[in-house]
Amino acid sequence: MTPIPPRDPRTVMRLARMGSLHQCRLSFMRTLLRRLKSDAWRFETTAFEIDAKGVGHAVYTAHGPRHSYSLVAFAHDLPADQRSDRVIATAWDATFALFDGIPSDADIARLRQNVPRQEAGRLSDRELSLSRANRSVRLWDHVVDALAQGHQPDAARIREVGYLMRTTAVYGSGKFGAADREQSGRREECRGPFQVEMLSVYLTRAFVMDLVEHMARMRAPETAVPLAPALRRTFGIGNSTGLGMAPFLMNHPVLINHWMAAREEAIARVRSLPTATEDEARAFRDYAARARLHAEDWTSDHPVQVSRIADLRADMAHLAAHLQTADLTTDRPWQRLWQWAEDRCSLEGQEQVASLLMEPYGHLVDGLTSCMDADEQEVMRIDGAMRTPALLALTRDIYDWALALDWSNPNTQARLWYVSEAKLEPRLAERAEEPLEPYEQPLCPGRDAARMYDDLKDVPDTTVAEFLLRHPEHRHIVRRAQIAGRYPYAEIRDNTIDAGLMPIDLLRAKLSFFGACHFDPRSDRWLRITMFQHAPFPDELATGNADDWTYPYLPEAAQ
Repeated sequence: MTPIPPRDPRTVMRLARMGSLHQCRLSFMRTLLRRLKSDAWRFETTAFEIDAKGVGHAVYTAHGPRHSYSLVAFAHDLPADQRSDRVIATAWDATFALFDGIPSDADIARLRQNVPRQEAGRLSDRELSLSRANRSVRLWDHVVDALAQGHQPDAARIREVGYLMRTTAVYGSGKFGAADREQSGRREECRGPFQVEMLSVYLTRAFVMDLVEHMARMRAPETAVPLAPALRRTFGIGNSTGLGMAPFLMNHPVLINHWMAAREEAIARVRSLPTATEDEARAFRDYAARARLHAEDWTSDHPVQVSRIADLRADMAHLAAHLQTADLTTDRPWQRLWQWAEDRCSLEGQEQVASLLMEPYGHLVDGLTSCMDADEQEVMRIDGAMRTPALLALTRDIYDWALALDWSNPNTQARLWYVSEAKLEPRLAERAEEPLEPYEQPLCPGRDAARMYDDLKDVPDTTVAEFLLRHPEHRHIVRRAQIAGRYPYAEIRDNTIDAGLMPIDLLRAKLSFFGACHFDPRSDRWLRITMFQHAPFPDELATGNADDWTYPYLPEAAQ
């Protein structure tokens, strides 16, 4: 039976669909926890020196087969008027560094002088990441009050928020003096994308939960109780993410290709299966029911997301009804289910089904995580020997959608990307309202490909090198086209400066690969998410389920 090929990039790499992606077995949080369990990592809290006001430091160390990593956490008593998720903030409820190894007293003293200052401080090459977090104040106070009084907090209030603290930045890869990725990137546990950052967030979650229980005990040592284990696991770590992350997908085309190609290959492998066992069919039905609960717990006030959540809930209800009678064991059952989803579901529902298809098949898809990192330097060189007719054909193939647009229409290029001088991070401006064109970043491949095509289409047959000698302004888009010619999912097939652009689609696409859930846009330019919700804590990992935790358990199976 002929295998079903991965989906066409023209379908997958559209922003509306990328903005509908969900976490899956290949997501980086799940990859991390599978490794931590399979390699029998050991965890210990080597310091927890925090006073009744919640001020002090703690050290959480993860010991792997060859290396140890320590989260050094600093807790602060932050006045309410200083609490802000904006990148311009200068104070936070907690600040963190992930230390490469086990820190000495001198290291902790040095970090105490620098980590709370974040960008204004300075790290060394012993630190792998830098981060900070703020409390969800109302839920934090409610949980401390309840535990101090000797009872559990309200589960409904917890579901509404999902976290006690949210990170507002997690920096790595050489920022602010921290170690470059080359220092750790060849280690087995760090080779995959963002594994250092995911470990930092995972240990941060453990610290936050220990801190809230500590604050309750300090308030009322005679009556305070800890969180019930099952309720404790419903807390994740929140995250606020804005435009600084959005251009990542355009700046790292090969890496994004590898992420998307691995996901599409995984989906294609499952769709190609000729049959499924009764156990696999039963497992899928269970995951679908849990995903429906997950959708019911998802809330947002943003009108676009409210509509998408409504679509997803309706899709999951239709899926539940369909699964009552669907044959999931014979005649390419998953391909037939996928075709049903394409015909009946919104983009949200289709991509949820795509993620669910992988769940019963870890043995088929988990190995693809080893294909998701990339050495991007090796593909940056332009092939100057390519002939211009070949480049012309490549441009038509990859950028056909861009060549069909009217670039003289102001709405087609209404936005522009630039870098903020104050924070050295990407920002998005309205082209007609702000005089920023001299500072525009090359983050609109579609328009730039159309401009190159106009100069290229009448050129006699020659080499790309000769063409670029006459038109050096097209070097960056020639490079992108050649990369996309080798890596089909490297290029977004959509206009990234259109008046209707939703930057949150870019954010969600990336964050879905992290393993984030419950995307909550606060505008079209930034959103909040939840990470590691329902995951086992470090002290539970050896005996707990390191992989099957993303969706809430059905009531009869709740732990």
